Amino acid sequence: MENQQRQQVKKYIDLLAQRWRLITACILAALTIGLGIYLMMPKLYHCTALLSYEKQQINPGRMAPEREGQRLRETVSTLGELVLSRNNLEEFIKQFDLYPAARKKLPIEDVIELMRKNIKVTPSSRGDTFSVTFQGPQQDKVLKVTNALAAKFIEENLKYREERATETSKYTKDELTMAKVVLDKKEQAMRDFKLKHYNEMPAQRADNLSRLTALHEQYQGIQDSIQDLERTRVMAQEQISLRKRLGNALTGDQSSRSGNRPTDQSMGKYERLQRLKQYLASLLEKYTDKHPEVRRTRQMIAKLEADLRANPDSGTKTTDKISRISLNPEIQQLKFQIRGIDLNIKKLKNDQKKVLASIKQYEKWIEKTPVREAQWNALTRDYNELRRNYDYLVSQNLQAASVEHLERKQKGSKFKIIDPARFPDKPFKPDFKKMLLLALGAGGGLGIGLTLVLDFVDTSFRDVGEIESQLGIKVISAVPYIELAEETKRKRFRTLLLGILFSLYTLLLVGVMVFLYLHGKIIL
Repeated sequence: MENQQRQQVKKYIDLLAQRWRLITACILAALTIGLGIYLMMPKLYHCTALLSYEKQQINPGRMAPEREGQRLRETVSTLGELVLSRNNLEEFIKQFDLYPAARKKLPIEDVIELMRKNIKVTPSSRGDTFSVTFQGPQQDKVLKVTNALAAKFIEENLKYREERATETSKYTKDELTMAKVVLDKKEQAMRDFKLKHYNEMPAQRADNLSRLTALHEQYQGIQDSIQDLERTRVMAQEQISLRKRLGNALTGDQSSRSGNRPTDQSMGKYERLQRLKQYLASLLEKYTDKHPEVRRTRQMIAKLEADLRANPDSGTKTTDKISRISLNPEIQQLKFQIRGIDLNIKKLKNDQKKVLASIKQYEKWIEKTPVREAQWNALTRDYNELRRNYDYLVSQNLQAASVEHLERKQKGSKFKIIDPARFPDKPFKPDFKKMLLLALGAGGGLGIGLTLVLDFVDTSFRDVGEIESQLGIKVISAVPYIELAEETKRKRFRTLLLGILFSLYTLLLVGVMVFLYLHGKIIL
């Protein structure tokens, strides 16, 4: 098996050696064609500008155009779409007179798409940098367009950030105005409701209860005062009645004394003394010793006893007169006192009616408190959210105004050209080395392929094994081909001639390449 493989490999090596002229011719032809294609292909130059993304040092808040931690790739992608927009690219094409031949044949949209394909924006994987590359056939225009694209990135970034800051500020102002209108209406409704039902609000419940308790106490105090005054009036009326009876008793004693003999006058004093003592006893059953009537009766008893001890038979008429004189003013005073008591009772009853009306009013307020509480909760259910949203919008509006002011002063995040584009000395496409290697590979592949194809279509037997496998018979002996001397000479001559021709052509091809290289047609 290994012997067969070796023979197979040797067969192909011999086949390639026999067809060296074909392979060499294919390689030289491929090099020639590759050189021609290289010379005919337009030279493309490219320039690259390196930009850095400097984040703003002053951050007034979250209303800034970019959020904290925003990636450079997202920013560059957004600005890339703006820079590569139709208007900007059309402006570049007209400004630098790009693609004149294509503009004559193609619509402007296709020319813009062609230019867009020649622009490449590449964010860096490390650091806040990215590169802008443009390729084209003219070196000076490639340089100018690349620098113009880099400057356009800076311009569009400032414009984009300022527009976004302005739009954000305007939006927050509009939202704040709307929120203020809604909040003012809600607060006005709450204010009107509270003013209309102030005493029925849940916040006044504790005060209403305490006030109601105080009114009940006041009502009870007035009731007690009225009862005290009524008792006092009853006592005054009783005193008037007692004094009238006492006066009548004294008058009766006097009239009885005037009809008797003088020896009976002293008996009238004793009788009056006994009646006063009886009257004092009846007073002590109702009042205490400190009562004014009790004291006054005791004083009268003491005077009468002293008079009897001093002169039992004289002074009867004088004593009766004094008693009558002293009884009348006291009765008048008691009547005045009763009138004052009646006025006070009337005034207290009026006050009692007012207090009772206040009690009913407070009870009505307290009864309506749960209803007002439910109405107030329904009215203020969304007030806290409205207030929180309003405060949030006020803060956001202040931040947006700061951001807008910051962007107008160009103090926000911005792009900066670190490495501007430089004049391209040599084209990057087509690459002569790659073209040369590609031509060598294509020529060699073509030669080897043709050799294998010719061998495949050749039906002659070249090996004893092929005859035996094809005919199915054993080969006894094989006679090799014996060339004549003339055939050998002609073969050597052809080989030498082809070798010289291939060498001369190779030298000529190399010389042409060197010549073109020296004259700048070939750039390595």
